Amino acid sequence: MINFKEKKYILDGAMGTMLQRSGMKSGETTTMFGIEHPDILKDIHRQYVKAGSDIIFSNTFGTNRFKMEGRRVSVKDGIRIVVGAAVEVRDEALARGRDVKVALSIGPLGELLEPLGTVTFEEAYEAFKEMIVAGIDAGAEIICFETMTDLYEVKAAVLAAKENTKLPVMVSMSYEENERTFTGTSLEAMALTLEGLGVDAMGINCSLGPIEIYPMIRKLRSLTSMPVFAQPNAGLPDPETGEYDIACSTFIDTMKKYLDSGVDMIGGCCGTTPEYIKGMTKHRDSFEAAKDVAEPVVPALRVCSSTDVVCVDHITVIGERLNPTGKKRLKQALIDQDFGYILTQAIEQADAGADILDVNVGVPRLDDVKVFPEVIKKLQSVTGLPLQIDSSNPAAIEAALRVYNGKAIVNSVNGEKKVMDAIFPIVKKYGAAVIGLTLDDNGIPKTAEERLAIAKRIAQTAAEYGIPREDLIIDCLTLTASAQQREVDETLKAVRYVKERLGISTALGVSNVSFGLPARTVVNRTFLTMAMECGLDLPIINPNDEDMMASVYAFNVLKNIDKNATAYIERYGKVQQEETEKKPLDIFYCIKKGLKEETVTAVRKLLEEKDEMTIVNSYMIPALDNVGKGFEKGVVFLPQMLQSAMAAQSGFDVIKSRLLENDKENISIGDVVIATVKGDIHDIGKNIVRVIMDNYGFNMIDLGRDVPPEKIVETVKERKIKLVGLSALMTTTLKSMEETIAAVKEARPDCKVMVGGAVITADYAKRIGADYYCSDAMKSVEAAQEVFNG
Repeated sequence: MINFKEKKYILDGAMGTMLQRSGMKSGETTTMFGIEHPDILKDIHRQYVKAGSDIIFSNTFGTNRFKMEGRRVSVKDGIRIVVGAAVEVRDEALARGRDVKVALSIGPLGELLEPLGTVTFEEAYEAFKEMIVAGIDAGAEIICFETMTDLYEVKAAVLAAKENTKLPVMVSMSYEENERTFTGTSLEAMALTLEGLGVDAMGINCSLGPIEIYPMIRKLRSLTSMPVFAQPNAGLPDPETGEYDIACSTFIDTMKKYLDSGVDMIGGCCGTTPEYIKGMTKHRDSFEAAKDVAEPVVPALRVCSSTDVVCVDHITVIGERLNPTGKKRLKQALIDQDFGYILTQAIEQADAGADILDVNVGVPRLDDVKVFPEVIKKLQSVTGLPLQIDSSNPAAIEAALRVYNGKAIVNSVNGEKKVMDAIFPIVKKYGAAVIGLTLDDNGIPKTAEERLAIAKRIAQTAAEYGIPREDLIIDCLTLTASAQQREVDETLKAVRYVKERLGISTALGVSNVSFGLPARTVVNRTFLTMAMECGLDLPIINPNDEDMMASVYAFNVLKNIDKNATAYIERYGKVQQEETEKKPLDIFYCIKKGLKEETVTAVRKLLEEKDEMTIVNSYMIPALDNVGKGFEKGVVFLPQMLQSAMAAQSGFDVIKSRLLENDKENISIGDVVIATVKGDIHDIGKNIVRVIMDNYGFNMIDLGRDVPPEKIVETVKERKIKLVGLSALMTTTLKSMEETIAAVKEARPDCKVMVGGAVITADYAKRIGADYYCSDAMKSVEAAQEVFNG
C-alpha cells in the first residue's frame, strides 16, 4: 500500500496539452483521442517518467457514463485501453528500477448534482463506482479525483472509492482567486470534509497558476494533517495558439517556494509539459529535505456545510426548532412531507442567529431511514448552516450522513456499550463530530462525578474508534427544575468538570430546565447564563427567543470572546432590518431564500391586486437582480443563486398558467439558442446559464454539448433567433467556436452571439467575432436584456 507520508512525490503534468502537440485536432475530445491512439498515450507517459514523474495519471479524466453517452466505446473498455497504456509504461520503468505508480484520473461528471441539477447523489456514486472498478481491473494503483468544484460530487466520488477499493485516494479541487470553488466551497470546508472521509491526500489543481495557488496551498497545509499536493496551471492559455503564458523557467522558479511550504507532492496541470516536470525534478533533494516544514494543525471542534465553516471557539448556538418533540405542526409537516414549512423553520432560525441546526425526524410510524436523507437534501438546498443529525437509529443516522454535504454533528451516543458500538463506526466513516450523553444502562446519574465518569468512558471508546477528541461533545443532560431541582446544580457542576478536567466541548438542551414552570423564559435564560459560565459551548435553544440570544451575545462580550463587541453591535446596534427581510411571504424574501412553495403563495397573493407583467417586471426580476448582485459581490454563492432561480421559476409557472387561462401572450422575452461547441463535452457552465436565463423569462433552446456548427445554424434560421450563446472549456475547441460564429453571422447577420468559458477572454471573444463576452451567468442575462430590450 502506498503511503504518501513516507516520501515526497513528483507528479506528472498536463495530458491535454501533450495530446494537442501530438496531433489531436480541433473538435476531437481528449477522451476519444486517447482511446483511439494508445501508442500516443504511452509516448507521453514515457516522457513524463523520463522527466522524473513518480506518479503518472491515466487519460481517463472524462471517461464517465455521462460524457461517454452515445460513444461507440463503453466506459469499461475505454478505461481498460487507456489505463493499460499507463500500466505498460509503469512496468517498463519498474524493469529499469524506477518505482512509478499509475493513478486513475477521474474528473467531474459534467452534470450538476441535485438540487442544482438533475443527477442524484446515488446516480453520481454509481457513475464513479463504474470508473473505479474498471480502473482497478486495468491495473491502477491510486484513485485521483481532480479538478473538482462541487464538494457534494466529491463526497459521492470518495465514498465510491472507499467502499469499492482499498487503494489510496487523492482529491484535488480547483479554486478561484477568492479561495472558493465556483460552487462556493472554501478551503476549510474541503479540508474538514475530506479529512473526515479519510482520503489519503488532498490538493489544489488547475484554474490558476503557481503564484495564485501558493498562498492557498500554504493555507490548506495549515488546515489538515493529511498529505497535501499542488498542480498549478502554466498560467493562462493564448486562445489562438493554445500556448500558456508562464514559461518553464518562470514556472520552476515560482515552484521552488512550494518546497518549503510543507507540500508533499508537486506537479503541473494545464500547459505544463515534461520540460516543466524535469525542471522540478532537479530540485528533488531540496524537496525531500523540506519534509518536516509543516506546522502541526491546531486541534479544534469545527463543523461545516459546503460553504460555511463553524469553529466552536465561542458560544455556538444550535437551533432546536427542527425537532418534532412537542411540536404538532412540525410533526404533521414531516408526515405530509410539507417541506415548505420545514424549510421555513430552518431559515427563520438561521435569520435569528443560529450557528448550527439540529434536525430530528422522529415521528411514530414514519420511516426515518427514508425520510431523513430527503429532509437533509432539502435543508442544505436553502441554508448554508451546518446540520446536527439527531436520531437514536443508526440506520437513519447513516442515511442522513451519507447525503450530507460537509461535516455534520451526530446527536447522539451515550455510555451504553451497544450504543457506542453501533454509532461510533458510522461517525468515523463519515468524519462527523458526535455528542455523547452522560447516561448509560442505569439511566442518568444524580451526581456530577458519576456523569463525569460516563463522559470519560465515552471519550475513551471514541478514541478507540479513531474519533479525534476535538470531534467529541459531551451533553451532561439538563433535568427539570420543577421535578429534580437538586440535580440542576449537578448538571452545572458536570459541565464544569468535563470542560476543566477533560478539555472536551459541551452541549446542553437548555429549555428542558423550565418544563412545568411558569415564566419559562426567565428560568431558561438564567440557567443558560449559569451554564455558559461553567463552560457550556453549544447551547441547544430556540434562536427565535430573543431573550436567549441576547444572553449569548452579551456573554460573549463580557467574557472577551466577542472582541470589541463586534458581533453584539452588529446585532443590536443596527437599524431595524428592511421589511423584505421580516415577512416570510414577501416575494423578495422568498426568492432570496430559495423557498419555492412560499414564492408560489406570494405570487398568488400579488395576483389578487396586480397584473401578471407588473409582478414579473416590478417584483420577480428585481428580486433575482438582488440575488445576482450578491453573487457578483461574492456574498452569494452558486448553489444559493440557482436555488433562488428555481424558486423564481415556481412563481413564473403560476404567472404562465394565469396567462394561458386568460388567453394572454406568454411572458417569454425571446428565444435564445445555447450550446457547447463541437468537440467540447463540458457543459456545466452552459447549463447554469440556461437555468438562470430561463428564470429571467427567456425561452432557452439548449442544443446540448459537442454541437456542430450546422445544427446551430439550422436552428437559428428556422426559429429566426436573435441571440446565440456558445460555451467552450478547452483550447482545442476554440477554433470550432470561431467557425460557429462565422457560420451564424453568414446565415443571419443580425443575430448576436455571446460566448463564455474558462479559456475565453474578452479580447479573444472580440477577435473571433462575438458580440458579447460573458464571464458568468449574470453577464449572460445582462447581454440578453440588451439584445431584446435595447
